[in-house]
Amino acid sequence: MIKIMKELTSQQRKYLTKEAHDLNPVVMVGQKGVTEGLLTMVRESLENHELIKVKFVDYKESRREISDEIAQKCDACLIRVVGNIAILYRPQDDPAKRRYKA
Repeated sequence: MIKIMKELTSQQRKYLTKEAHDLNPVVMVGQKGVTEGLLTMVRESLENHELIKVKFVDYKESRREISDEIAQKCDACLIRVVGNIAILYRPQDDPAKRRYKA
């Protein structure tokens, strides 16, 4: 089941950026780039945490394009790319389980 993420407002992005500040990256993009394994890891992390950071160890020069691709394939919203870190968000399906009120 693929649901389409609605576009977030600037205030929602600001709130989520602030919430992500103290989070550690849970997924690393390395030599192999975007693989099915990486996408599975991102999907599982979003399912468990809603808001995650992805660190770019390699492909730093194209991190924005790769972040967009990952967000699209994982049905997530790309909140921001800061340095070599991308912040991704996808709310829980069950509103009662949501951690962030974006």
